[in-house]
Amino acid sequence: MAKFQDLKTFLYSWGVLTNTIIGIAIFALPYAALKVGLPAALAYLAGLGVVVAIIHLMFGEVALKTPDYKRLVGFADIHLGQWAKIVAVAISIIGFFGSLLAYIIIGGQFLHGFCAPFFGGSETFYSLIYFAIGALFVYLGINFIARFEFWGMALFLTILVLLAIKGAPLVSWENLTAGTGGPADIFFPYGPILFAFWATSSIPEIEEMLGHNGSKKMLGKVIISSAITAFLTYAVFIIFIVGISGAQTAESALAGLRQMLGEGTASVLFFLGFITSFTSFVITGLALKKIFAYDLKINKTVAWLAVSIIPLVLFLSGLRDFMMIFSLIGGVFLAIDGILIVLMYQKIRPEKKFMTWPLLLILFGGIIYELIYYLF
Repeated sequence: MAKFQDLKTFLYSWGVLTNTIIGIAIFALPYAALKVGLPAALAYLAGLGVVVAIIHLMFGEVALKTPDYKRLVGFADIHLGQWAKIVAVAISIIGFFGSLLAYIIIGGQFLHGFCAPFFGGSETFYSLIYFAIGALFVYLGINFIARFEFWGMALFLTILVLLAIKGAPLVSWENLTAGTGGPADIFFPYGPILFAFWATSSIPEIEEMLGHNGSKKMLGKVIISSAITAFLTYAVFIIFIVGISGAQTAESALAGLRQMLGEGTASVLFFLGFITSFTSFVITGLALKKIFAYDLKINKTVAWLAVSIIPLVLFLSGLRDFMMIFSLIGGVFLAIDGILIVLMYQKIRPEKKFMTWPLLLILFGGIIYELIYYLF
């Protein structure tokens, strides 16, 4: 009976963490892979997957050794001081705003792909509809969407199955060997892949979840198994999209598939993409609203206005480069999160500095590359 309970606890924890990892960034990976070619992209996927898994394991150990129910901001304050807390809050807010903007862009594309053949209209029009409905849900505080995280995973798997069924005959060696990047793009996949594997927000929750069941020793196994699951899912998705679309692969992956897969299948994929991105938009918006309302003590209505207006203004100002947003969030802001985690780990495990310096070098190097690539 005890073994069955342990298995149940493990599977539930694995499901929560895996669902946090596998999110909207999956749609950016095929285009990023095309920039360096499929073999190099899969090598990046494996290498950065290991890097992020190690950082998750480090954060898990920080969580295990820190009393009370804390998150990254609280851990940073305890282990590194007030400066780290301020950095963690700022990075979290910027990252959330960037994510909301990315959801508006890609969600509008999916809604356009699903509705435009029937009703017409531009991508901008559908992005605004997407945003308006999402902002309303965030205002009303409709938390029930968060309860459907399992179904988000089911929808991703449905997308993969549909691609496998309809797309397998269309995969060609010529497409798999295609590449569109140059020497300057050699590290292009870094930011999107880092974003795709990142799930530090869930590590303390998993640690608490396991603690309630007396199974905290499972935390490392949960982190590693979730990373492997995400790697396999991403690899299959990349291979199918690139294999079908080749050099025509769109930034948001599904956008270029209508001609290849046919109207019916493409419409189903666009609808599933819309649903998965929309639930993520609402959950992210609610999380950011809570940071403003509870951590920064801002009036809830003002908090909602900030959550809604800022990404909308960014979108209307013309900031719609989907890949740039994912690259900068992953390669810069999440990397700073990672640096804070590594520094906290150094504090509690000073004898393991030999492990932390290579990680700091990778994270700092990625930040420099992303800033140079997009700003100069």
